Amino acid sequence: MTRKVAVVGMGHVGATVAHYLVSGGFVDDLALFDTNEAKVQSDALDLRDAMANLPTHTNLYVNDWSQVADCDVVVSALGKSKLVDTPDHDRFAEFKFTRTQVPVVGKKLAEHGFKGVLVNITNPCDVITAMYQQATGLPKHQVVGTGTLLDSARMRATVGETLGLDSRSVVGYNLGEHGNSQFTAWSTVRVFGKPLLTYLKENPAVHADLPAMEERARQGGYTVYKGKKYTNYGVATAAVRLTLAVLNDAQTELPLSNYREEFGTYLSYPAVVGRSGVVKQLQLNLLPEEEEKLAKTAGYIKDRLAKEEARAQEEDN
Repeated sequence: MTRKVAVVGMGHVGATVAHYLVSGGFVDDLALFDTNEAKVQSDALDLRDAMANLPTHTNLYVNDWSQVADCDVVVSALGKSKLVDTPDHDRFAEFKFTRTQVPVVGKKLAEHGFKGVLVNITNPCDVITAMYQQATGLPKHQVVGTGTLLDSARMRATVGETLGLDSRSVVGYNLGEHGNSQFTAWSTVRVFGKPLLTYLKENPAVHADLPAMEERARQGGYTVYKGKKYTNYGVATAAVRLTLAVLNDAQTELPLSNYREEFGTYLSYPAVVGRSGVVKQLQLNLLPEEEEKLAKTAGYIKDRLAKEEARAQEEDN
């Protein structure tokens, strides 16, 4: 049984995902797709050249949609980043472009018999993940987004930096939209085997400005974008981690964009991920104010989708 993945969109993020998969020897077959034929062909050639110095081999395919039929995972990395053009760093700035591409890709996946798990990176992540589910007709548990898997990592890195410890020693989540309405659920954050809030009370000499730390995590993507005009390593690593959880049937608890029936939308909330995508949805014991924030971010996602769809219809007419 081979491990087979496709990456759709070979921009900065998609190319980084592909390189990570090849250099790590994580897949046996990798299909690459992009409307820029010269770019995707060059990426394939570059990856082939890299393999000569790697201990593993990966079979590469370029713009061949028949290859998706037996893919375990398809990663959507298509996009056109415009964060720098918006004063509030809003990921919905990309929607005008991505909303037109997702139905095309979704239709191709359905027509060519894709039955695996779709991992979406494309922004606005939660809305686009929902659009992919509708376009492909796949069960909701098989269509997921990276969501706040990245934002939670940014939060953990910030907490680790503040406390002077490895970010992997920090446990906890950012929840809701992969965007400005997300929030850090501080009641879920743990360090040194105890809740962070308890630790800070017991160690008053430790200065931790929680609102500032939350904002750093929320704005982390823009901070990176401001310096180099794109982001790639953080989100690509999140996508690969999610992809590997599927390939390995890892049964790993991750904060990812998944459909929550009680909110009627895709948003980021911890779930157990395995070979079929989301195999179990979890239920956190959040504080009342955190429950309110979660409901608010869910409403924001749904409201923005409705407004953007109405605006798009007007522009199309």
